[in-house]
Amino acid sequence: MTPYTVIECAQRSAEWYAARRGRLTGSAAAAAISFKVKGGETAKRAELRARLVCERLTGRALDDDTFVTRALQRGIDKEGDAAIAYEAETGLMVRWSGFLSHNSLMVGCSLDGHVGDPLVGIVEIKCPDSTTHLGYLQSGGVPDDYLPQATHNLWVSGAEWLDFVSFDDRFLDENLQLFRVRITREEVDIAGYAEKAEAFLRDVDFACAHVQPKPLIETLREAVALHEAARAL
Repeated sequence: MTPYTVIECAQRSAEWYAARRGRLTGSAAAAAISFKVKGGETAKRAELRARLVCERLTGRALDDDTFVTRALQRGIDKEGDAAIAYEAETGLMVRWSGFLSHNSLMVGCSLDGHVGDPLVGIVEIKCPDSTTHLGYLQSGGVPDDYLPQATHNLWVSGAEWLDFVSFDDRFLDENLQLFRVRITREEVDIAGYAEKAEAFLRDVDFACAHVQPKPLIETLREAVALHEAARAL
């Protein structure tokens, strides 16, 4: 039995934003596990924690009004072509996924596509600008900044592998239009990531449970102190 429930919805739809609300998702994985070299959470981790707390307390997804740039829209429009090119190269059929909502943890992930029923592999599709695609071709590997998201998605879904795909049909040589590299569960530290992610979730839970307005007397004292400081200038 899978540890998640699939919520059938299109990405960036109202249902999709509602499903993600207050949950740690793959796109935020890197921020959730980030700490300063000398200790203490990074500003990105603190910001993410505050955002998830606000989403849980307000019932509103704070990223549901994200502006879609022209480049992002092109990437969305080209995902279907990328999937077709992937299927032609691998012989695998891409199935479209909704949002995978974990049944016991406040985590989830959105898959661009998956292989197998039940799910065996994940297909993560990027349709970036040409210079970024060129960088993928030249590096030959998964970009380091994507590994936390890949690890998160493998953790939540239980998939055996993830194919990172970059597609740009503006390259004249068809052999350069599709880049693909596979990551298996054994190649990433899922247990280590899960430990850090669950610690982050506990921090979010604690923050939600301990939100208290300042006592009126404390607020008044602060107001008086600010007033006196302003008069002294």
